[in-house]
Amino acid sequence: MNKIKFAIVGCGSIGKRHIAVLDADPNAEIVAICDIDEKKCIELSSLYNGLKYFTSYAMMLDEINCDVVNVVTPHQMHADMSIEALEKGFNVLVEKPMALTSFDCDRMNATAVKCNKKLWVVKQNRFNIPIRLAKEAIDEKRLGKIFIVKCDVLWNRYQGYYDESPWRGKKVNEGGSLYTQASHFIDLLVWWFGDITTAQTNIATQNHNIETEDTGLSVVKFSNEALGSIIWTTCVYNKNYEGSITIIGEKGTIKIGGQYLNKIEYWDIEGFPLPEGIDFSDKPNAYGKYQGTSSNHDKVINAIIAQLKGLSHETVDGFEGIRSIKAIELMYKNAK
Repeated sequence: MNKIKFAIVGCGSIGKRHIAVLDADPNAEIVAICDIDEKKCIELSSLYNGLKYFTSYAMMLDEINCDVVNVVTPHQMHADMSIEALEKGFNVLVEKPMALTSFDCDRMNATAVKCNKKLWVVKQNRFNIPIRLAKEAIDEKRLGKIFIVKCDVLWNRYQGYYDESPWRGKKVNEGGSLYTQASHFIDLLVWWFGDITTAQTNIATQNHNIETEDTGLSVVKFSNEALGSIIWTTCVYNKNYEGSITIIGEKGTIKIGGQYLNKIEYWDIEGFPLPEGIDFSDKPNAYGKYQGTSSNHDKVINAIIAQLKGLSHETVDGFEGIRSIKAIELMYKNAK
């Protein structure tokens, strides 16, 4: 069958991951890349056998012929760039966060419906092996009533991580650390336990010269009545320590941890032991001086290709993607 054609706008660290994954996929073809920094384009074009590149997004959309535009730019650009591509007749895959406001998410979804195009959001952690095992247990009611959930995002981001970027740590551009560091975790929580209905939040900037918070704690309640605590920080000394979710239920307890939700650290469920011989092959990627999230972008791409070819798929569309944005908005709404 014909390859699915992709174009990528945004050639930063995650953009490079998209390009690498697409280049390695036999069912995908990259037709163009785009970034306002021509040096980045030239480097990637040389690395990938002369990829066509643009420094103008509008020009790229006018000239390319492709199935999907991957929007992998700074957060505040996601909404307008996605809408522009949808209106030009392209399907869109947008990186997390979908946008910085639910209002913009609504605009994106309305445009996709109006233009009869697909809008997907990158949620690669849904494919992590421990996440899928926990999802199965929750869906099958193996845990009984869920009492409480604890989510810890305890990471290191050195000052240079912010200084070398024109948008990280800026309120208008990044929105806050929840959008960048914790949005995948929040996506999993609302996927499992329902939308956040109440939140009491405290935030602080303790160890970086930035506009956004680098530390926060929120006590929340989910629509399934479970209570939860979400703690996030980029102040951990030297290197990332942990990204974990602990679930306490009537009939069982699960802790998924490691650095990137790629390890089951505790599993005790009545009548439902952890299957033997599981290959936990979610491997984290290295980005500069810190490690990035687990490498399941390939599974996101595979699901999109399958959907476009009419095969079975597990994709996250914009109507699902907006849920984590609404949760973050609520957590920040009354933050002290």
